[in-house]
Amino acid sequence: MGRKRVIDQQAVLDAAERVVGRDGAANLTIDAVAKEAGVNKASVLYDHKTKQALVEAVVDRAFERDNAHHAGIEDQIDDPRDRAIRGRILAAAEPPPEEFRAVALNLSAALALDGGLRGKMQDNQALTISRIENTSPSPRGALLAYLALEGLKFLEHLDFHHFTREDRDKVLREINWLVTAIPEEIDLLGVKAG
Repeated sequence: MGRKRVIDQQAVLDAAERVVGRDGAANLTIDAVAKEAGVNKASVLYDHKTKQALVEAVVDRAFERDNAHHAGIEDQIDDPRDRAIRGRILAAAEPPPEEFRAVALNLSAALALDGGLRGKMQDNQALTISRIENTSPSPRGALLAYLALEGLKFLEHLDFHHFTREDRDKVLREINWLVTAIPEEIDLLGVKAG
């Protein structure tokens, strides 16, 4: 009697990610993922009962990887103050790999169209923002730095704009400068409050 083949679920998720990057999340099929992974359809369905469950697993893994990546970088920073935001700035030192841009764009479309997936993103962002604000002596400056950093990443990951290396490094230095800024209370018309 032959040995039962063990399916590597990370390989299945890698295949699903490639299909999302190539065809989009809306066009992902169990058959396409099985073919890309070199397994049969039943092997994919065993752990991911539906296309939606498979897309959710890809999104969950993306959040887990991103959070683990940032945590690893934060662990290398000696000073606990501003560790959460400074770790994210250090992580952004390298632009996203070319092959990930299509995946990011297509996953973003899936997040925009699906309330459940969008809720996962909202929860992840709320935790990140809370950590950034709670670990900073200047919570508003750190939040502004995070918003600027996310804007930079948004432009790059979604392939909307790419800075030269020199300009990108300058933007990151300026975002880093924002971390310790203490913004003045100014009303919407630019007049100091008080």
